[in-house]
Amino acid sequence: AVDIARNLEAPVSEMGLPITIETRTGDTPHSKRQRIRTSPPDILITTPEQISLLVADPAAAHLLRHLRCVIIDELHSIVTSKRGVLLSLALTRVRTHAPTVRMFGLSATVADPDALRAWLAPTGTPPVALVTGAAGAPPSLSILESEERVPWSGHSSRYAVKDIYAAIKRHRMSLIFVNTRSQAELLFKELWDANDDTLPIALHHGSLDVGQRRKVEAAMVANKLKAVVATSTLDLGIDWGDVDLVVQVGAPKGSSRLLQRIGRANHRLDEASTALLVPSNRFEVLECEAALEAVAENAQDSEYPMVMKLDVLAQHIMGRAVASPFHADDLFAEVTSAFTFRHLERAIFDQVLDFVATGGYALKSYERYAKLRPQVDDTWRLSHPRLAQQYRLNIGTIVEEEMLKVRIAKVRTVMGKRVATGGFVLGELEEWFLAQLAVGDTYLFSGQVLRHEGIDEFGALATRAPGRDPRIPSYQGGKFPLSTYLASRVRRILADPSHWQHLPTQVSDWLSTQRWASVLPNENQMLVETFPRA
Repeated sequence: AVDIARNLEAPVSEMGLPITIETRTGDTPHSKRQRIRTSPPDILITTPEQISLLVADPAAAHLLRHLRCVIIDELHSIVTSKRGVLLSLALTRVRTHAPTVRMFGLSATVADPDALRAWLAPTGTPPVALVTGAAGAPPSLSILESEERVPWSGHSSRYAVKDIYAAIKRHRMSLIFVNTRSQAELLFKELWDANDDTLPIALHHGSLDVGQRRKVEAAMVANKLKAVVATSTLDLGIDWGDVDLVVQVGAPKGSSRLLQRIGRANHRLDEASTALLVPSNRFEVLECEAALEAVAENAQDSEYPMVMKLDVLAQHIMGRAVASPFHADDLFAEVTSAFTFRHLERAIFDQVLDFVATGGYALKSYERYAKLRPQVDDTWRLSHPRLAQQYRLNIGTIVEEEMLKVRIAKVRTVMGKRVATGGFVLGELEEWFLAQLAVGDTYLFSGQVLRHEGIDEFGALATRAPGRDPRIPSYQGGKFPLSTYLASRVRRILADPSHWQHLPTQVSDWLSTQRWASVLPNENQMLVETFPRA
């Protein structure tokens, strides 16, 4: 959102247009949200969760009455998750308050455009029009062929650090994508250790403090960096022409994801995007090879839009009550106008409504779970005003483990004991990881080796402690699954020895060894190996 706002504000300012632009995300301070509420801008750049909060505002009808259009960027990446389901329900409220609003969806990687066209249109109306832009220059892709030994397993990519560093030196600015935050921390440290030329290299992922992320983004805009190691936080919407190389470390896990990432380089139609794929192990070479073939054929593997998620519907019903009392018939008609709930049966809707209102059959005996009350005029309203605040604090479908802020501590000695007190925030780590550390343990975070000093009521305390072999924080739910489409291509490569001649010698020899020692499954088989005990 911040990057899109910056790219809009520059031409608006240069042309002297009387257009106001604001952003509203989870990081937006309360004062700015109030300003947006009292004086809506001409253009508001926001997120699905914030749209749900806006339509749950008692003043939503007033705020949205002059809304003319909604533009959803990277539509393909939203509709395949519960965030997309939540957004589709919120947009039904938007249409109620602004009946003439126009919906636009933007995407560069679409497998099924007709599904997205239908997603944008209310149930019972024709799909929105499809406008296809001219194709740009085909990307220039390659897989790293390192002289180092490619490991059989693992995801550290240490073997390729020298090659990645050499690629950084040859280009103006490089975006180095990894698939997890742990990989980002580890690769950044390895690159920094190899950085004999003291090149400006930065780190960017979602657990870092927002202030630090904004500094990195500003440095990229100012062309002050040679490389940024990043996760999916820089996947979408980042349009900087000075990035001339994308390095994907680890298999991309999907052709659409790869296309999205390599599009960050040379973000112009007339120039080819240049990307280097760095497999972490020999099996990932097969995945990278399959991804390259898919990109060459312009084959997309984005999923069909997610639909009929009743837990999201329950959340939306609660939000509807937060805004104002409602009639069940009106809300059912509104909900079923969304593509995601066009097949919802009234009986199921009533069961979800009862669950929100009473807690369901298991909890209806407990007063605390009675969140809605029926009224004499057949409307439903909140049973207590405090529930509105609870809803606003818990909106969304992104599930995360409990997080603790990590602060750089100030250490002093009091009566012979080491006492640490909190300082500035580096970011957040999952509580389960920090809870298993003992005071004195070291771990890698924010590109630094930190010494664990303990946990207080405000979070985790740490001090900088350069050392060897720090622990690498891991995150629950941080893995990307291999798409079904790419998996089928990998199976074909495994089953076809004639394809192996296109693979690096290390990988083809590895496959030959596997076939000699055991078997290689065909496209429709799964191999399970057992080993005799000594």
